[in-house]
Amino acid sequence: MTRQKIEIKKIDNIAARQVTFSKRRRGLFKKAHELATLCDADIALIVFSASGKLFDYSSSSMLDLLRRHNMLPELNNISQLPPSQLEKSAHAKLTEEFAAKTKELRHMKGEELQELGIEELKQLEKLLENGLNRVIETKDEKFLKEIGTVKEKETLLMKENQRLRNKLMETLVDRDEQEEEEAVVVIGGNSVGSKSKSNTSNSSSSQNPNSQDYDDVSLKLGL
Repeated sequence: MTRQKIEIKKIDNIAARQVTFSKRRRGLFKKAHELATLCDADIALIVFSASGKLFDYSSSSMLDLLRRHNMLPELNNISQLPPSQLEKSAHAKLTEEFAAKTKELRHMKGEELQELGIEELKQLEKLLENGLNRVIETKDEKFLKEIGTVKEKETLLMKENQRLRNKLMETLVDRDEQEEEEAVVVIGGNSVGSKSKSNTSNSSSSQNPNSQDYDDVSLKLGL
């Protein structure tokens, strides 16, 4: 069974018209996305519904695409000029822009202000005030950033100083403990020596138990 061909005309039923609009719009945007992806093309679609609601799709920035579309007539007119005229036109345009920028720069430096009117001077004053405010804000931001960096360095130096102090205290404590241990060892060695001498004398006396008795007998006999 073949699919019935839909007659292309306005749908009278409002509900059916809205449903068809929604389906066809999604299909249109899908096809545009596929075309942009497959062919690397820049596509922009703008759709207004019957109620005036805006629907759009763009493969890149919509503003950039519209700007390119608006510049197209001017580019076409330029491309139709002969090469010599095209170069002259581009040179003249660049020269004019350079002169305008140079003049604007002189005005911002405070030069050649006599030719300006009151409104132009007001605009220049406002422009300079805005520029000065931006300069001050940028300067303050850099100052704050530098202050923050200095504070971070100060914190790191304080931590390093405290770490070195703790290490020094630990070294001093270890040295004092080592000196105390050496002193105890020296004192212990002397006491051991005295004990050994007393033990020697005791052992000698114990080895000669009859020496005292012999002396007593000698005294009694008058020897």
